[in-house]
Amino acid sequence: MDEKFNKAVEKLLELEGGYVNDPADPGGETKFGICKRSYPDLNIAELTRDEAIAIYYRDWWDKYGYGKIEYDPLAEKVFELAVNMGPRKAHGFLQAAVLLSGGKHIKPDGIIGPKTLDAVNSHKCERYLLARFRLLAIKHYVNLNNPRFLAGWVKRVLA
Repeated sequence: MDEKFNKAVEKLLELEGGYVNDPADPGGETKFGICKRSYPDLNIAELTRDEAIAIYYRDWWDKYGYGKIEYDPLAEKVFELAVNMGPRKAHGFLQAAVLLSGGKHIKPDGIIGPKTLDAVNSHKCERYLLARFRLLAIKHYVNLNNPRFLAGWVKRVLA
């Protein structure tokens, strides 16, 4: 694990918080953002912080190559939102943000591969790309029409 991941996961853990078992949460029982729905064989209540970090590195950061995104704030935000809304959706929003912000033409397939990484890392204005990505995420959350969680989702996008 490198410093870039350590910074990103600390921010994620701060956003996710500790143990929650809210019946209205579609993820079900959750701790550090790790949910029972995604990890049905895991004892969520007993999950340690170090175990959660290892899961985030193995199943998210390394698996999807977020560390290959050169602009750290964008890498962090894609990671955070992939954990919350699902990787394919977050990756698709990243690709759409590239297209909507004048970046290289890529196919919005929800997969971060070499072409997407090239388009992201060669973008002429990384801050604008991040802003477009955030706007797409906020629009997605608004369209879910779930007022109970909307403020928290928007706070996460803007954090």
